[in-house]
Amino acid sequence: MDDYFVHESSYIDEPCEIGTGSKVWHFSHIMSNCKIGRNCNIGQNVVISPDVVIGNNVKIQNNVSVYTGVICEDDVFLGPSMVFTNVINPRSHVNRKNEYKATLVKKGASIGANATIVCGHTIGEYAFIGAGTVVTKDIPNFALVTGNPGRIKGWVCKCGAKLDFNKKIAECKACGEKYTMHDENTVIITNA
Repeated sequence: MDDYFVHESSYIDEPCEIGTGSKVWHFSHIMSNCKIGRNCNIGQNVVISPDVVIGNNVKIQNNVSVYTGVICEDDVFLGPSMVFTNVINPRSHVNRKNEYKATLVKKGASIGANATIVCGHTIGEYAFIGAGTVVTKDIPNFALVTGNPGRIKGWVCKCGAKLDFNKKIAECKACGEKYTMHDENTVIITNA
């Protein structure tokens, strides 16, 4: 007996692994050799391509395609209709499957609705990519990124609240977590 839920309209190719407590909703397709962790929620009309790795407690909203080469660590949020790519210079008449570039979305990161993540980059831990943002480079831990191309507009706490730095120190007004800004691209938790 499976210990996860799959809606009857969805397809699960074999072999693949789906963790306990995960849910796959309407019209989704999980392709071969995927690894999906525990307690994930995979929304309507989601495609997870071969060999993708999804951690535990990942939330994938409706209309997301997670292409080969993508790894999402634990506690990642993928907003509605956000887009991953896996080839830098696609052409219909040229097979570039051997040129797929890896994209890593690290623990706790959130990617907003309709954002585009150009392949070959890393989204740092607990980074927050705003709705509609186009990511064209690596994103540091805790960065708040918006725009096209995406630029760092601030920093966020693990809980998602925006951080206000006084010199090089910030304390989250929502949860009390403390942070230090090491340099312009590095924020670390002070009281971890």
